[in-house]
Amino acid sequence: MTREELKKLIVGPIATVPTPFDDDFEVDFGIMASATQFWVDSGLVTGKAVIKVAAAMGEGPMLSDAEWPHLLRTVVQAAGGKAAIVCGIHYKDTKRSIEDAKRAQDLGAIGLQISPPIFNNPTQDDILRYYEDISNAIDIGILVYNTWWLSGGNVLPDTLLKMADFEHVVSVKWSAPEDQDYEEMRKFADIFTVIDNSSQPVRCYKLGGRGYINLTAEVYPPHDLRIWELIESHQYDEAQAMFDKVNVPLRELYAKQISGGQARLKKGMMALMGMPMGASRPPSLPLSEDEIAELRQVLLSFGWPVK
Repeated sequence: MTREELKKLIVGPIATVPTPFDDDFEVDFGIMASATQFWVDSGLVTGKAVIKVAAAMGEGPMLSDAEWPHLLRTVVQAAGGKAAIVCGIHYKDTKRSIEDAKRAQDLGAIGLQISPPIFNNPTQDDILRYYEDISNAIDIGILVYNTWWLSGGNVLPDTLLKMADFEHVVSVKWSAPEDQDYEEMRKFADIFTVIDNSSQPVRCYKLGGRGYINLTAEVYPPHDLRIWELIESHQYDEAQAMFDKVNVPLRELYAKQISGGQARLKKGMMALMGMPMGASRPPSLPLSEDEIAELRQVLLSFGWPVK
């Protein structure tokens, strides 16, 4: 596919779905298939949202090289061609990232969220070569994950501009550190699909963006689908207010967690909404009884159908 074709697929709320584990911390592919069918039936379909598998908040870095392809295959097959499936690729060198990218492409992903190769301590030129080489090796889209808070993970706006000729770099997951102007995304918003990663979906959209990262799309799809509908219809104040009403208290809970693990809060929400996905792999702990009780009250305050 061309860049313009791929850009149309990576839009809307990005559902970073958690990985289900059984009591022995083995991947439960049956639950993943059932969850995918639920997400598709709930409207997380091509052109309206993205289902992102094995990303950091989906516990991708905790999966083996045998597990994540099986997980991706499960989601692609369960979606039945109705959803845009993106897969996460994490912090590998060029050779191994290309191997993973080709594997994900063969399994049916339409795109890849690819983090910079931080363990190579890359320069900006290294980052350019990395994404160019992957782009040249595949036919699906690349979502560049700007992880500026990690050493070696900052992809500068001018570096992104130099990716304009990389045919399969189609999207940027965007946020900016305090000493950098968020609105520098204007430089490349007409080249790539920009996805907000800083809880500013409306601001991003006004600057030319086409989607946003959230904590909730896979938990209660009607919420984020409605936000995106409001944004697309330019009802900006209502959209941001709806987003903030849920995002702010959930982010506050996330910051108070007593254990690490990016998926803990998502899994707690999904359990309370009637779709348990198991605990995260150790050393992360499941939510405590107190955390679950507090989370339950927060979800009830949103008016969501807690089980």
